[in-house]
Amino acid sequence: MKFFLDTADLNEIEEAASWGALAGVTTNPSLYARIGGKLADFPGHIKRICEIVDGPVSAESVSTQRDDIVRDGRELSALAPNVVVKVPTTIEGLAATRTLADEGIRVNMTLCFSVPQALLAARAGARYISPFIGRYDDISEDGLDRVGDIVTAIGNYDFTDATANHEKVEIIAASVRSANHVTQCALMGADIATVPFGVLQKMVQHPLTDRGLERFMQDWEKVQNA
Repeated sequence: MKFFLDTADLNEIEEAASWGALAGVTTNPSLYARIGGKLADFPGHIKRICEIVDGPVSAESVSTQRDDIVRDGRELSALAPNVVVKVPTTIEGLAATRTLADEGIRVNMTLCFSVPQALLAARAGARYISPFIGRYDDISEDGLDRVGDIVTAIGNYDFTDATANHEKVEIIAASVRSANHVTQCALMGADIATVPFGVLQKMVQHPLTDRGLERFMQDWEKVQNA
């Protein structure tokens, strides 16, 4: 499993990248607004993320009609070679995805909530498909079960994207809210988990690791004082 960071915060991205396990970043309008981002600064902000991250950086179209989504996608992809365009899983989004992918622009179809949506996204030529876990949980449904169904369905077929590279379609488990979400997604075979920085930190932590380290340090102090 690969790990993406779900954020627009440069400090979080730089810190996570320093750990050596970061494979990409996903952003969206809400995350950019959360850091106080301004419209005029957005292109430069995405470029900076792309400089920090050695991997795909998903930047989202803010349009709803296919021609506008395609225009957004072209503009976003021109910012850096590792930009991936996030497109909502809608009829207009599917049409735009096919156009962008045929032009060699990688697409991450987001806000995916069902197997039929995921299959259509794969057929449209998306490079990544992002089913959401937490938002299912918000309506008292099991998001992990839904993501598992999508992973199984897509895995039944040899889907590749519609760009000239014909790369394997990958499932990004999104709206991840706990280390357990990551565990379960890894066990079901999701290709990628995109997580908030707080969840990434919790993935490293374990009380037995802390207890063992404390014991090692105490014993080493005894050695130094012997």
